Amino acid sequence: MRRHEALENEKKKLKFSDYLMIGSMLFGLFFGAGNLIFPVHLGQEAGMNVFWANLGFLVTGIGLPFLGVVAIGISQSEGVFQLASHVNRHYAYMFTILLYLVIGPLYAIPRLATTSYEIGIAPFIHEDKGTLALAIFSCLFFLAAWILARKPTKLLDYIGKILNPLFLILLGVLLIMVFVRPMGLIAGAEIQPGYQTNAFSKGFIEGYNTLDALASLAFGIVIVSTIRDRGVKDPGIIAIDTIKSGTISIAAMGAIYSMLAYMGTMSLGAFTLSKNGGIALAQITNYYFGTYGSVILALIVITACLKTAIGLISAFSETFVQLYPSIKYITFATGVSLLSCLLSNIGLTKIIHFSIPVLMFLYPLAMTLILLSIIGGLFNHDSCVYQMTTYFTLVASIIDGINASPDIIRHMGASQALIRFGEKYLPLFSIGMGWVLPATIGFIIGLIWHRGKKREKGFADGRP
Repeated sequence: MRRHEALENEKKKLKFSDYLMIGSMLFGLFFGAGNLIFPVHLGQEAGMNVFWANLGFLVTGIGLPFLGVVAIGISQSEGVFQLASHVNRHYAYMFTILLYLVIGPLYAIPRLATTSYEIGIAPFIHEDKGTLALAIFSCLFFLAAWILARKPTKLLDYIGKILNPLFLILLGVLLIMVFVRPMGLIAGAEIQPGYQTNAFSKGFIEGYNTLDALASLAFGIVIVSTIRDRGVKDPGIIAIDTIKSGTISIAAMGAIYSMLAYMGTMSLGAFTLSKNGGIALAQITNYYFGTYGSVILALIVITACLKTAIGLISAFSETFVQLYPSIKYITFATGVSLLSCLLSNIGLTKIIHFSIPVLMFLYPLAMTLILLSIIGGLFNHDSCVYQMTTYFTLVASIIDGINASPDIIRHMGASQALIRFGEKYLPLFSIGMGWVLPATIGFIIGLIWHRGKKREKGFADGRP
């Protein structure tokens, strides 16, 4: 009887309502303030070419994160460390630690607090009190994030069932007003120079720069842990459930990205082009709700940033517990919250300057890792293919990182020589995709090596 129950638990599957809740949670983890702002500004710049610009944005803005979720599912791994271990364990440690530090306490998490403050709170605060107000707000923000991230098993309840629905309701009120009472027409909306002839490719590049592909790897461990907490134990079923939940999340992101982009274009009927999407959002909410618009926007942005901060703190802590099992989850969660709070108040601008080159260094390595994990069955996940693809990509990644570095590094003689090499020999280098050709060459060499090994093994076994 007990064995029968164990087998039943092993093959347990999620219900549709579970997929909705986990998809909602994943959407909430992904959709921060940046995801809210980028498509609005894209819509304003693209004007009447918003359809093609938005289509390009969706290909990379939701396509790449979805590939990351698929990679976690297909490979049946628990997260980025396990994926990167196909190269080797030393590389896996380096890549995982760098990835989580940059999208964690050294860049993304502190920025969530400052973005929340600048868009949601600063308009209500006198400029002279700004420093103190930011300090108080960031302490409260990270205290709330820490409290809600202490128990990763509760993320589905906190984010999937509470914070994300609240965010969607608030945003939905604004979007309904925009489309019921449009500020202007799409037809005839002014097109900025960058979108006049290459709207699709320009939108494609903007979506690439959201860097959500990195987040999809980071949140992989959260998705797998949540599915297991629902009683699913079979690796194959977990893989399928991961992809199904990710599909719901990505579909929701695509729909909201599109509505935000069109909202940005229609806003040109009432406003001129804004410097960024945050300013545009403030103007739009004030247009429809007057003085209450600032309050609604504050709630939308703070909710968006808080749920993403909770997810990143949890993902960081769960991953580092795997890397260093002797240290408790709560210790990592507390440490990352305190460091993020500190950096959101002092030195964040400098941290960002030095974090962006690391992001540009990591992104090509993350993309090749995702793609190799998806097609890895074709070469039995042979480490030689992973290694050759990664090592060739590494060269382009280093040049990309140097090209995005502060001037003090970028203008050094050796740096300039590498940048000139990239400009001359790496196609697409100017748009941050110079890694494509080296990765392809490395992949082909890896495949040849893999087939050579198979042939040698066949001869050794007596097969022709």
